[in-house]
Amino acid sequence: MARPRSEDPTGSAGSGASGSGSADGAAAGGSGTGTAGAGGSIPAPRTGGRAEARRAAQGKGGRGGAGGDGGSAGSGHRKAGGRGKKPERNMKKIVGWTAVGALVLIAGTGGAIYFKLNGNIKTIDSDGLSKDRPPESAADANGNKPVNILLIGSDSRGAGNSDLGGGDAEGARSDTTILLHVYADHKNAIGVSIPRNTLVTIPPCKLPNGKWTKEQKGKDVLFNAAFSQGDSSEGNAACTQNTVEKLTGIRVDHTLVVDFSGFAAMTKAVGGVEVCLPKVIYEGDINPNLQKRGAQVLPAGRQKVEGQKALDYVRLRHGIGDGSDIGRMKRQQAFMSSMISTVKKKGLEPTTLLPLADAATKSLRVDEGLNSVDKLMSFALSLKNIDLHDLKFVTPPWRYSDANLDLVKPDVDKLWEAIKADRTLDGKDATGEQAAAPETPAAPAATPEAPPTTTAPPARTAATPIRVAVYNGTTVNGLGAKAGDALKAAQFTVTGVNQAKSTNKLTTTVEYGAGQKANAEKVAALFPGATLTSTTAAGISVVLGKDYADANGGAGTAAPGTPVAPAPLPSSVTEEARSADDDICANTSYGSGG
Repeated sequence: MARPRSEDPTGSAGSGASGSGSADGAAAGGSGTGTAGAGGSIPAPRTGGRAEARRAAQGKGGRGGAGGDGGSAGSGHRKAGGRGKKPERNMKKIVGWTAVGALVLIAGTGGAIYFKLNGNIKTIDSDGLSKDRPPESAADANGNKPVNILLIGSDSRGAGNSDLGGGDAEGARSDTTILLHVYADHKNAIGVSIPRNTLVTIPPCKLPNGKWTKEQKGKDVLFNAAFSQGDSSEGNAACTQNTVEKLTGIRVDHTLVVDFSGFAAMTKAVGGVEVCLPKVIYEGDINPNLQKRGAQVLPAGRQKVEGQKALDYVRLRHGIGDGSDIGRMKRQQAFMSSMISTVKKKGLEPTTLLPLADAATKSLRVDEGLNSVDKLMSFALSLKNIDLHDLKFVTPPWRYSDANLDLVKPDVDKLWEAIKADRTLDGKDATGEQAAAPETPAAPAATPEAPPTTTAPPARTAATPIRVAVYNGTTVNGLGAKAGDALKAAQFTVTGVNQAKSTNKLTTTVEYGAGQKANAEKVAALFPGATLTSTTAAGISVVLGKDYADANGGAGTAAPGTPVAPAPLPSSVTEEARSADDDICANTSYGSGG
């Protein structure tokens, strides 16, 4: 059974952001991650610190002690956990999420650039995915679906990554893993960091030689061992995906892998990222094996970092706070938020987008559903309405089990259930509120109509049928049938009565497609107080809310098979959440000391 690598004192194993590109897509060797004009080239390793310390320990010159994986002991392994080292909240997510967003403008840049970027992209083989997977997310009445993206930060030392990350261990581990849930409204998202040293069950996984492993579970089976199954330099993304799906019960729609050099290239492509530190950081903080303070690497306060220094920031553990992974996790989340904000502020400018798109496509390995510029552009467009405040980062509730971590039940199950039910951290239902599709003009906001002046609409005649679909947006049994009967009595044609995916609708909504507004107003007259909303879907639909239930007998009982709203999330989840618009100087360390 493959075991996670042990971590040396520099903390290279736990760095959530340290790996932000793909092992083979990051072009750190040879031609580099990008051309000079593209702004994606990898900076030369900083003198001193991990790289020189490692070379010195190997008798290759340079100053300082051993650094990176293996450290002075030369173990070449990384311990996946340790008391005081809380699972990091990571960095890879921002790399994948914002870099993909940079592709929006590529369609207008010309065929040569398009084909160049298309050729950069590497695909993850889907043959290794489990046959026993959670069901796909169901679409709501408007056809909108939530999307789950697995972002994996690889610590592969191949393709020139060793100089950036230190260490010479073969294979690859998942330095960071984030499950990003984009809600069906595509206005909210949550990134859940999965601690690398979490005790899990690893389901059967396909190895590079084509054979499948047996299921692995027990007190020594850690989450980041899934990515190292088969000891491939690219890592086993499919095995990690299988493990996440088994752990959460959530089906992963897309997977992206990023590594050290890819991360460095992307931070350079955006012109650096603003960060903040409460104190000065020295070489000895980054590599304690130097056994001396060394030169200053990062000053205190706000500053802009890129390349190696960006890696130093997100991988830093010692010399600040209590030296645990808890503080490093907080800094990584602050970094992700700052990088997203940087890209948003720069806007859709070719001078920003093209270098970032070049670095991103070289850095990512993606699943077959995202393996072209067209697919990545479509995916990026689907994220464009997510505000910084509505992008949250959390770590599932955990507790120590010796040196490793157990996820705390039932708290963690409440988190998974809330995500599956499309509930935000504050308990709101984000299902079914997505705006019009990008290729059409934005739909106008829902406009409340004035209450009807008559108690009942005029009866319809057979010569002018209006077809209406009914969806029960509550848990009241029989409410849809009651509304359907009322519509039929008023001579409307009811095409179907179904349960809506969202079951906590407050106000009844009449949704209508192109050319149907006048007819929708006639339908709305039967539902006093209903809201009229235009959609891109054809026809007319009535989504019943609590207002209609209250006017027709009160709460009632839940319809058979109706999803029950998940329990409120525990404070262990909500109080630790970070919004992407939080102050970058807040929450960047943990504990006393340093």
